[in-house]
Amino acid sequence: MNKIVQEITKKIQKRSKETRIAYKEKIKNAKNRCKTNRDCLGCSNIAHAIASMSDENKNLLETTDIPNIAIITAYNDMLSAHEPFKYFPDLIKKTLLENRATAQVAGGVPAMCDGITQGQTGMELSLYSRDTIALSTAIALSHNVYDGAIYLGVCDKIVPGQFMAAMSFGHLPSIFMPAGPMTTGIDNASKAKARQEYAKGKISKTDLLKIESASYHSSGTCTFYGTANSNQMVLEMMGLQLPNSSFVNAYTPLRKELTKQACIQLLKHNKPISEIIDEKSFVNAIVGLMATGGSTNQTIHLISMAKSAGIILNWDDFDELSNITPLICKLYPNGKADVNDFRKAGGLSVVIHQLLELGLLHEDAETIMGKGLNKYVVEPILENGILKYKDNVLETRDEKIISKIDYPFDKEGGLRVLEGNIGRSVIKTSALKNEHFDIKAPAIVFESQEELQKAFHEGKLEKDFIAVIRYQGPKANGMPELHGLMTPMGILQDKGFKVGIITDGRMSGASGKVPSAIHLIPEAIDGGVLSKIQNGDMIHLDIVNKKITLLVDNLKDRKSKNMDLHKNYTGLGRELFGVFRDNISDAEHGASIFKESK
Repeated sequence: MNKIVQEITKKIQKRSKETRIAYKEKIKNAKNRCKTNRDCLGCSNIAHAIASMSDENKNLLETTDIPNIAIITAYNDMLSAHEPFKYFPDLIKKTLLENRATAQVAGGVPAMCDGITQGQTGMELSLYSRDTIALSTAIALSHNVYDGAIYLGVCDKIVPGQFMAAMSFGHLPSIFMPAGPMTTGIDNASKAKARQEYAKGKISKTDLLKIESASYHSSGTCTFYGTANSNQMVLEMMGLQLPNSSFVNAYTPLRKELTKQACIQLLKHNKPISEIIDEKSFVNAIVGLMATGGSTNQTIHLISMAKSAGIILNWDDFDELSNITPLICKLYPNGKADVNDFRKAGGLSVVIHQLLELGLLHEDAETIMGKGLNKYVVEPILENGILKYKDNVLETRDEKIISKIDYPFDKEGGLRVLEGNIGRSVIKTSALKNEHFDIKAPAIVFESQEELQKAFHEGKLEKDFIAVIRYQGPKANGMPELHGLMTPMGILQDKGFKVGIITDGRMSGASGKVPSAIHLIPEAIDGGVLSKIQNGDMIHLDIVNKKITLLVDNLKDRKSKNMDLHKNYTGLGRELFGVFRDNISDAEHGASIFKESK
């Protein structure tokens, strides 16, 4: 095993010692002495819980000790990724009943689509929705009539939120089930080009809509490697989904059989999730993130997810693991391939095998399949309608998508942490060209992405500059993704201008072409240096040496520019989330209202 990985893991364990003890004690106290949870309830409680069930299920629950499993679903038919979950509960109930168990939809959680809210006011609720999902899941499970849980979720905030609640109910055996991606539509490069053509006024909105609709065209997860698909990678690296199952297409026979098998595996393994997840699980997830060039949003989510298990992560852990993890995947936005191509190339089994070969993963980690991550080096297939696993899926089938470890796409992972007199930030490097790793240019300050877009359309940005977009952090307005910056900044970069971005906001998981120092802390609303930058200030974005520097002499004499942010506090439900704005942590602490276990 790689010594540096071992050292980082030990450092996390030492840092988390007290909070882990508190977490484990909390879970110990949550365990009932009863054989099933409902045995500890009164007859009236149980009668209410099973009133709507079939007589067959009632008889089983009333007279036997069989487990009753909670289904937590993020189904809605507005999100393509979650629409397939409409049919999962009936399939789950039928499969469990055939295997001497029952199930109920314990509750639904909100699931919003960042693709729909990009550039819209609703995006300001997106990050807050993660903690809301955790709260909603907790309410669903609070009835305490369940002996295990199945989580149906895919997209950006849904999986992290469900995971956080799952760890609060860590005494329950748990499993996550993906819905699977849609089939490949128009390629991502053509979609990005069309957006630029529209921004230049060369095609109409009608033409652009046709192209966008040819990309997002059916049920299933979007196929680019953004946050949703990074979530699925994380769950597999943590051993919480069936092996190599994330990217099997929705509405296929194989997807159906995997869903059934997940039910059986939950009953078979029957190990509380708190006994599966530990510091090694998170190290494996971060290594997977770096090796695949995954979403920067995970630097926020994994920290909050870890916190829910009493584990304390920070950005230095990500940076140090990135230093020693090779980038071995080329998926859009850092390549042309999508997740369907990735699966054809061998998928996560090939990635896991190669990382195990390098000693970068804790092979002895616990999983829902049992002890050992080598159980994930397989490929699910159907033979005569029966689910089987092909062992030893070790070699890439397409070296342009998954490289061999002897010649990776980059010797380091896809993310870095930058630090300097402006603060600390995260940057995605996997999609950057070498010439964009060092930029020294004057600042142009914007208070919103709309201001930058307006300046672009007015032709005021035809030059080298670093765009400073501030008051976009979690306390200021919920830290929306600033995906609207990508098209104009990408056009300027393609014209040969040296451009970059610095912001306390976020970027889409599909971003990365333009060098972007994001998640900056301290955020502007906290009086960080970001709030003191002025137009024309020289900034050095030195990604090679991991530096972000404001090159001015009079910084101590500067005062923060105060902003009236009240317009961010009302409209489209934002007035309901004041408690989040008032209590949320900064990005490096997970941008969460929840604290560590104590």
